[in-house]
Amino acid sequence: MLTSLYVRHLAVVEEADITFGPGLTVVSGETGAGKSLLVDALMLLAGARADSNIVRAGSDRAELVAEFDLKGLPEAQGWLKREELDEDGACQLRRVIRAEGSSRAWINGRPATIGQMADLAALLVEIHGQHEHQALLERSHQLNLLDAYAENETRVEQVREFAQQWRDLGARIRKLSGGDDRGHRLELLRHELSELEKWALAPAQLAELEASHKRLANASKLTEGITGVVELLDGDSELALRQSLGRAHAELGRLAALDDRLVPMLELLDNAQIQLNEAVDGLEHYAQDVDLDPERYAEVDTHLTRLHELSRKHRVPVAELDDKRIALQTELNELENAGEALERLASQRDQLQRDYAQVAEALSKTRQTAAKRLGKEVSALMGELGMAGGVLQVALESAEGNDPDPQGRERCELLVSANPGQPPRALRKVASGGELARISLAIEVATLGKDTIGCMVFDEVDTGIGGAVAEVVGQKLRALGTRCQVLCVTHLPQVAAQGHAHLRVSKHSEGHSTQTRIESLNTEGRRDELARMLGGVEITRETRAHAKKMLEQAQTA
Repeated sequence: MLTSLYVRHLAVVEEADITFGPGLTVVSGETGAGKSLLVDALMLLAGARADSNIVRAGSDRAELVAEFDLKGLPEAQGWLKREELDEDGACQLRRVIRAEGSSRAWINGRPATIGQMADLAALLVEIHGQHEHQALLERSHQLNLLDAYAENETRVEQVREFAQQWRDLGARIRKLSGGDDRGHRLELLRHELSELEKWALAPAQLAELEASHKRLANASKLTEGITGVVELLDGDSELALRQSLGRAHAELGRLAALDDRLVPMLELLDNAQIQLNEAVDGLEHYAQDVDLDPERYAEVDTHLTRLHELSRKHRVPVAELDDKRIALQTELNELENAGEALERLASQRDQLQRDYAQVAEALSKTRQTAAKRLGKEVSALMGELGMAGGVLQVALESAEGNDPDPQGRERCELLVSANPGQPPRALRKVASGGELARISLAIEVATLGKDTIGCMVFDEVDTGIGGAVAEVVGQKLRALGTRCQVLCVTHLPQVAAQGHAHLRVSKHSEGHSTQTRIESLNTEGRRDELARMLGGVEITRETRAHAKKMLEQAQTA
């Protein structure tokens, strides 16, 4: 459920901070006041393309923030967790659009892509009335809607699971059999394995080889360097460390005879002499053992060169070549002993196909029954919503191919005839904005409680209607609002009277600028707004009385 919407410097809105509650919230205002700006804001937060003209004149950016309550929305909660954007149950969408055209998005305070924002918003809010943002026009959504109406969740999950398992087994069989190139694959594996078995090394062996290569490549430098260090420590020069240390030790020994407090320091020099002697001995032995064998260096260099060649060939780091060898050996063993495994996998796959056929057949039957029932219910509601003679058909057609399909054996297409005598055609091709909004409303009413969307927004739902039909539209929206949150932009008092809450959008001038104000109305404010919608600029006592009666009737209905 949408709990709040903050809008700043969007078109003619200077700043607005709106709180929303459950049920039906209606939005009204004079023509041109900017009633649809709330819908525009939600669409932008749902990933719609941003035009720099949407930024208020004189401002450098527009900012939009929406907060949602995720109670009862497990799919949205799961999406946030998978994307690692969850934040203690919170859900905040924020978008900033700059005047030069750039745009940035955040989810729960963390940077996000517009695509991520669109994916999440699709699980939070559904906007009806604009062709470019209608899930109802997508055939995949139509099939999902039919399955939700038919309460097919368990069957759909079984069909999807069996189809996926069948495909996974097919992939394993193709890999194990090697397809038409099994002989070539076996030959290639044996060749590649012989190379890797000759050259690839375990991590510890590789580390030793690289260290050995480094030593051999720098043998001369090491020998010269060690000789120099030994000369500094124990050379003939008076500046050599051993001679300097000996003189220091002798002098300190004489002084310690005068003051025994110097004895501990003398002992430290004793230890230093011992350690110096050990260091010199060690360095001399190292210098004698340095390997200056060029043949050994060539051998090690060749080994490393081959390893890097194999690394490029197999597209893995040198350190992972031994893992590659193990993987190829496993594949070779499977191919060489594939007979029994292939028979077992083929048997499993055949059983999966039979299981799939059984659940897919059951799913098809429930879909066919539900399609007829949904078509009748929506067609009847279309008549109540001012589309007399309108017909909706839920057409099912067989999916291409005979292999198990994760979506089942059929595809769905909503066909509509908005006027008597016209043949039904695809909804995505024929419905106008107002018709689509009312058809959407009819479908939502028919499927009450079977949609996982927490907030539904209707724009243009009352286009081209009035009188009793408008009252029915309002009643249907109010009924829908008892099961989920509904926002409706309207210019009809019959619809506005049915709201559980009412927002008024008004436009006023300040100096040389025009601003739009959005305010939540109390009971008296609602009565006056309904009176304005009923009677125009001049509000009379009669229109106020009529408005009051409409509100009372809506509350007691």
